[in-house]
Amino acid sequence: MSNATQTGNQGDRNDGTSPNTFGRSVESKAQIADAETLATGTEAGETLNIYRLVPIAPPNDARWRGAPPSGDVIVAARTSGDARIVAAGAELDYMEIDAMPAEDVTTRNASLFRDEKAYTVIAIEFGRVDLRRGVIEGDLPVPNIKPVQV
Repeated sequence: MSNATQTGNQGDRNDGTSPNTFGRSVESKAQIADAETLATGTEAGETLNIYRLVPIAPPNDARWRGAPPSGDVIVAARTSGDARIVAAGAELDYMEIDAMPAEDVTTRNASLFRDEKAYTVIAIEFGRVDLRRGVIEGDLPVPNIKPVQV
């Protein structure tokens, strides 16, 4: 997909860029806020399941370049796919510190928890109504995103 624009004039230079600034529009800010709500929002009495996310890629796999595996993480979530979203939402996002993104307005979509070849999801328990959606146990790595100011 290209972000090239056409003005209709033959002589206009098309460098394939637009004047957009990522992460600062009202829509981008709303999407970021929605992502945070989706990662932790739970209705009272909602039935949740407990899942364990376990790293399965070998230690020398290229996926770990720049983000060391965080070990097992246990989450309360609606489904196994939702467990990946919950774990990714709990990670540090570049918008929370003074750092620059590689692409996009958030780094949540690039989380290794969402990669089925890096982490597998194992169901531990079903049908709990006494939990809030989120991480129950496990350490999420902070140093995977470097601030631009030290």
